[in-house]
Amino acid sequence: MSSERTRQVMNRYWDSDHKDVSMMADDVVFTHMATGDEHRGPDGVRRMLDYMYRQAFTATADVRTRVCTEDHAMIEGDFVGTHTGEFAGIPATGRQVRVPFCVVYDLAGDRITRGRVYMEMPVMMRQLGAASKAAAAHA
Repeated sequence: MSSERTRQVMNRYWDSDHKDVSMMADDVVFTHMATGDEHRGPDGVRRMLDYMYRQAFTATADVRTRVCTEDHAMIEGDFVGTHTGEFAGIPATGRQVRVPFCVVYDLAGDRITRGRVYMEMPVMMRQLGAASKAAAAHA
């Protein structure tokens, strides 16, 4: 696949605000690298994205960098939104978050086969107040 075709496939996904997963392979796997959690198949990936962007948070991706090569793509930016539902055992706080993230994608043909999600979870937890609660519990 050419880098231009990769760009077309990925832009269709990225521009859908993480709602269109039609370009994902049936056996696609997204891995959250901080936890090792895996989300398999287009429906599993869709559920994970829906949870992050529309259930636990009302969020968008503030993208700074998009890179596409023949068989890979990468997006880098900030996950930006409001904490509106339970996340990592923390009930909705209404707090705003801005968390650096990067996702590296593998493609075969016109399909995304793998996504590796790198998100700065210590930043997320600090913004949700988890770090201050933990410090208070140890004081």
